[in-house]
Amino acid sequence: MPEVELSAGPIEYTDTGGDGPVLVFLHGVTIDSTVWRNVVAELGDSYRCVRPTWPLGSHRKPMRPDADLSLRGLGLLVGEFLERLDLRDVTLVLNDWGGGQLLLTEGRTERLARVVLTACEAFDNYPPGLPGRMLALTTKVPGGLKVLLSLLRFRFVQRAPGAWGWMSKRPVPAEVMHGWFEPARSRPEIRRDLARYGASMPPKRTLLDWAERMRSFTGPVLVVWATEDKLMPREHGRRLAELFPDGRLVEVEDSYTLIPEDQPALLAETIREFVVDTPVMRARD
Repeated sequence: MPEVELSAGPIEYTDTGGDGPVLVFLHGVTIDSTVWRNVVAELGDSYRCVRPTWPLGSHRKPMRPDADLSLRGLGLLVGEFLERLDLRDVTLVLNDWGGGQLLLTEGRTERLARVVLTACEAFDNYPPGLPGRMLALTTKVPGGLKVLLSLLRFRFVQRAPGAWGWMSKRPVPAEVMHGWFEPARSRPEIRRDLARYGASMPPKRTLLDWAERMRSFTGPVLVVWATEDKLMPREHGRRLAELFPDGRLVEVEDSYTLIPEDQPALLAETIREFVVDTPVMRARD
């Protein structure tokens, strides 16, 4: 797997290459880029799909001890990743983790043509729901993360209602979830990175201010939200679409937060239609 050295440390990624429109996919906490595997397969070779594994607990190479792994720090690191790979006219696609929205908050959007917000953290919903609060709590208890991740090796814990069972309606393949949890479960330096992120959440008033400042982004924004989502409030989808001058909302049935797992074909088609309908020149106007 190729990697790029950023100020925080090495970031591994996959890149399908090609001359098609550039799509950059970001994933959630204790998840890696494989969550997008089925969406990318559906998109075929008409797009250049770039999938970094972000340092959110499923990364395999630890970050530097002095790296800024706060929500803001990791959000702005996305811009550094785009710059280092010289990616332009990017469609930035988020799911679960909302930190990439900090590029919009800070106005660092010169490489973005459009944005897709897929059932992700927004407004003051950081960390989201009971699973998010459990993760945040365990980062503050010595040994807590190690215990939690040890429990997540069991399938009945992974699918338990109120925990990971609320992430997707359909079970994620066991080998995929093993890949997600194993780095932090087996390596203390990865747990260290995850704990530093989990302890970094700013006050709700700061989160709401960051969300409000995203209005300055005038490019096309597609909000894809799951109607049955138990972690990301349904009204947040509508609020996000209304926040942007060129925002639109698509609601997806029969899915929880991980729409790339529950409805990959539908999501891929929705993204394809959005990119075709919003050419780069329109995004630049």
